[in-house]
Amino acid sequence: MEGLDRCGHGRFSKGWGGGGHREDGGKRKERAAIQFAGFGRGVRGWRHGDPFTAPMYLVPEKRIRRAEWHSAFHLRNEAMNFDDVRVFARIAELKGISATARALGLPKSSVSRALARMEAAAGSALVERSTRHVRLTDAGVLLHTHAVRILDDIAEAETALEGLAGAPRGRLRVNATHAFGMGVIAPMLPDFLARYSQVQVALDADDRRIDLAAKDTDLAIRIGPMADSALIARRLPSVDLWLCASPEYLAAHGTPRTVAELAAHSLVDRQDRTDWRFADAGAIDVEPRVIIPDASAQKIVVEGGAGIGHLPDYLVRPAVASGHLVRVLPDVIAASIEVHALYPSHRSLSAKVRVFIDALAEHMRVTANLAEGH
Repeated sequence: MEGLDRCGHGRFSKGWGGGGHREDGGKRKERAAIQFAGFGRGVRGWRHGDPFTAPMYLVPEKRIRRAEWHSAFHLRNEAMNFDDVRVFARIAELKGISATARALGLPKSSVSRALARMEAAAGSALVERSTRHVRLTDAGVLLHTHAVRILDDIAEAETALEGLAGAPRGRLRVNATHAFGMGVIAPMLPDFLARYSQVQVALDADDRRIDLAAKDTDLAIRIGPMADSALIARRLPSVDLWLCASPEYLAAHGTPRTVAELAAHSLVDRQDRTDWRFADAGAIDVEPRVIIPDASAQKIVVEGGAGIGHLPDYLVRPAVASGHLVRVLPDVIAASIEVHALYPSHRSLSAKVRVFIDALAEHMRVTANLAEGH
């Protein structure tokens, strides 16, 4: 018996072994099965007799004439394309047409048409629509399971191809807080892009915690202790916190000599009733006069003379160097903050993500050493 090899090459004999087949409804079922045969995980994940998981180079054990196979293969290509599968998977994850359109950057009408094509191909409704969200039908649940496998396998294939090609390439979508994006990532991008000319970087500077899968993000930078998650985390160099104030504020209110004296000053922090911890001087309870969640906004307020801030070193280092801010209690070592690079656990570490993390870590180390005079 002659058939397709693993790459999809080879020749068909007049029929596949395994017995005859019916020319009525059974024949139609065969074609439907073959129509989906191209979507699957390959030999490793193939379950005998399951057309949804059969790889493209395997077909059900039926007698199929060459003309029937080509006809079914042509129908499959027209019925379901990869872009529509990707849109359907996102609809299932986000439970909404509008949310999917926003996440993918597509018009809502394009998302609706992609879903309509998927339903036409499946011959069944895949979602039940309501005024506020959509819910998968039984057929939708079944197809979504296999759609996720398809997308994961394609992502792994792209990663493997990147490794073979050597040079990292493609669009890299990075999420970070606004302060970290502006203070750390943006300054290191020119050198990174010059070194890796085939990589495009899309930086999403957003202080909200996002779902990497929902936002179609390759990498997220998180500040602070790691919570339990299904993401893979790589530890980056920690960030030090500096006590800073403007020269005008210190001239008007005096400069604290000890950590305890901070309580008598106007303080700026990201949250109410917190504590400021120091590696060699314990901690003090803080009731800030100014509460601003965004560190970049805190810096502006502190530079304007509103009080003393407890800010990330990468954010205030240039202002201290220029004299716009003054470090308070510079010999007191404040507790550092953990920084992690996160990416989805179901994806392999692609070349573009790996080199970006390496470059970011090196940039953070070099910058910290320069600030310390090393």
